Amino acid sequence: MKLVSACLLGINCRWKGNSSTNDNVIRLAQLELLIPVCPEQLGGLSTPRIRQEIENGDGESVLGGKSRVVNSEGKDVTAQFLRGAEETLRIATMFGVREFIGKAGSPSCGCGSIHDGSFSGKQIPGSGVTAALLHRNGIRLVSEDTLP
Repeated sequence: MKLVSACLLGINCRWKGNSSTNDNVIRLAQLELLIPVCPEQLGGLSTPRIRQEIENGDGESVLGGKSRVVNSEGKDVTAQFLRGAEETLRIATMFGVREFIGKAGSPSCGCGSIHDGSFSGKQIPGSGVTAALLHRNGIRLVSEDTLP
C-alpha cells in the first residue's frame, strides 16, 4: 500500500483543475493498493486555484519556517500547505504507509525537484512541503519521473 498524488491517478485536482494521469501509476494501481491524496485540497485550497510555488527554498525550508509558499498574486498560502502536509501524514500513519509517489515539480508533492519560486517554469532540486514532511517521518519518496 502506497500514497500517491491523486492527479497521477487521473483525479482532476491540479491547480488548473485537470489531472496529470501517469500510465505507470495506473499500471501500478492494478497491482497494489494506492491511496490518492491531494495535499493542497486537504489543506483547504480550492480546485482550480491560483498557481503556487515555494519562495526562496524548498519544502524543508518551509517546514523550518525559513521560506513560505505564495501564489502567483503574492498571497501567502503557507498555512494551507502545512495543514495539507499534516493531513497527508495522518493518512499515511493511519494506514501504515511507507512509500509516497509524488507529482514532479509540485510545491506539495514534488520529490527531488520543484519549481524555483519565480513562476518561470524553472525547476530546482528539492522536495515539496508534503514530500519533505513525509520524508522526515521515514516515508520513502518516489517521483513519478523515476517510477519504473
